[in-house]
Order: sequence, then structure tokens, then C-alpha cells
Amino acid sequence: MTTGTTTKKTTAEKTTVGFSAAERAAMKDHAAELKTAARRNSRSAKADGEQDVLAKIAEMTGTDREIAERLHALVKSVAPELTCKTWYGMPSYMRDGKIVCFFQTAAKFKTRYATLGFNDIANLDDGDLWAVNYALKAMTPAVEARITDLLKQALS
Repeated sequence: MTTGTTTKKTTAEKTTVGFSAAERAAMKDHAAELKTAARRNSRSAKADGEQDVLAKIAEMTGTDREIAERLHALVKSVAPELTCKTWYGMPSYMRDGKIVCFFQTAAKFKTRYATLGFNDIANLDDGDLWAVNYALKAMTPAVEARITDLLKQALS
């Protein structure tokens, strides 16, 4: 997950590095997600996870929301076996309880582009070096085709 800049606080005796406000908010989101998941039963978890993702997408604005809506629809059509859940306050998609990919808005960390990221469970290996995070500025047909290919490879 891409993070914002850290803040450095200096006192006369020591220097500490802390988390940015966006990083603290993401950690609070994750803690709330864990509490919610612990209260749910396994039968409703899949439906509840998708509702949580759709609610997060509904909270987004502008380009972030447009991209997230189209990405969600694309993931559901290309990889219906993936289940949804929020992860650090962002939509994510998992297989067998492990996050395969996630979407991070530009607004969350005040960046100029949203991000589609893949975790190590995704089968994107290409020799000794391969990309796992992709900048998203718009969801064009070419971008959708590339994401489709990435999802298929990730799940192969």
C-alpha cells in the first residue's frame, strides 16, 4: 500500500518519526474492519463484504469514484470467484481469504493518481522483477483491457 509522507518531530532530547494523518486514518479504518469482521458470521461475510466495498465506493467523489465503480464491475465480471472486502478503508478483492488486489484512491493520500495494487498471492511473476502497483488516472477501454489481462494472469 502506498503511504503518505511521514512527519518528523524533534524535541531537545530525541527525534521520532510518526505517521501522517492519512496513514493514521488508514490504520483506524483497518482496525474498524477487523472488529466488524469478527462480529460477522461466515455465511454473511461475502455479502457483507461486498456491501462494505460498495458503500466505500459510494463515499468516493469524482474520478476516484468513476474508476472504482468501473474497476469493481470489471473484477466481478472477469474474476467472479474473488470476494470483496474493505482493506485499510479501500476496496479489495481476495481469494481464499487472501488479498489478491486492491484499489487506492488518489484522494486518500493526496496523490495525483489512484492505484491498483496486487499482493504477493497474485501470480504476476516475470523473472526477477515485475510491477505490482499501477497508477490509474482514467478507465479507458485500453486500461480495462490491461487490467483484464493482469487479473487473468494474477489468478492463473
